[in-house]
Amino acid sequence: MLEAVPNVSEGREAAVLATIERAFKQGASVLDMHSDPDHHRAVFTLAGEPGLLTSALLAGISAAVALVDLRAHSGVHPRVGAVDVVPLVPFRDEDMDLAKATAQRVAGRIGEELDLPVFLYGEIGGGRRPADFRRGGLEELQRRVESGGLVPDAGPRRIDPRSGAVLVGARRMLVAYNLDLETEDVGVARAVAEAVRESSGGMAGVQAIGLRLPGSGRVQVSMNVVDIKRAPLHLVVERVRAEAKTRGVTVRGGELVGLVPERALLDARAAGVELPGIDEAQVPEQVLSSRLRS
Repeated sequence: MLEAVPNVSEGREAAVLATIERAFKQGASVLDMHSDPDHHRAVFTLAGEPGLLTSALLAGISAAVALVDLRAHSGVHPRVGAVDVVPLVPFRDEDMDLAKATAQRVAGRIGEELDLPVFLYGEIGGGRRPADFRRGGLEELQRRVESGGLVPDAGPRRIDPRSGAVLVGARRMLVAYNLDLETEDVGVARAVAEAVRESSGGMAGVQAIGLRLPGSGRVQVSMNVVDIKRAPLHLVVERVRAEAKTRGVTVRGGELVGLVPERALLDARAAGVELPGIDEAQVPEQVLSSRLRS
């Protein structure tokens, strides 16, 4: 069994998301679906045997591309595709080679069968990150491809502005986690994110940006904790709280996007640290076990 976490650039239309979810269910179990209208994004967590999971991903991506038009899209989360990223994730560390091989097959089939440009990242992309392709948005990605500075790893050497590109990768489990701050000043969230993320000298294994969500008015530090061994989630939460406090602000809540490894909850409990917005019902192995029993 492998996990896949396709991110779709739609977070507002329930009927559209339901259609895409039904397509993903063609061969895979949908463990979770998290959508947000401000991010205008939905994150699906799937699990299945590699061959069936590959077919399910192709079906869901095809449905999303038919229904999502990036030319009419607006959201605070960076993206370059109707289906923006498709990571393959092993449940066990020893299955990383299987995840990498499956990701390569998924990428090839997306390019060949769906005629979409595909870029590889993570374990199969020379360590490149989604941010390396999203920087500057879809227009900049188009410019880089047209100039020959960037060549898709699969699919056509052109980008349709309606559907964009697909970023396919293989990675270990990460935690996508947002912390809301008790402030209306997005500058505070950006400063906290800069202090916390690895790329600007913060915590190893942490990616973070500061956002203001216009629909809800929330100000948020949006994070991917890509290595919970180097950056245990409870220590990340404590660091965000400390950085916010130095700026006269408190953390008022949390939002988990997708699921969380059980180890992160056990470590937090042992340290006596609350993880706002997270509970035991959001552990992938438990969700998968429950789905298989039903």
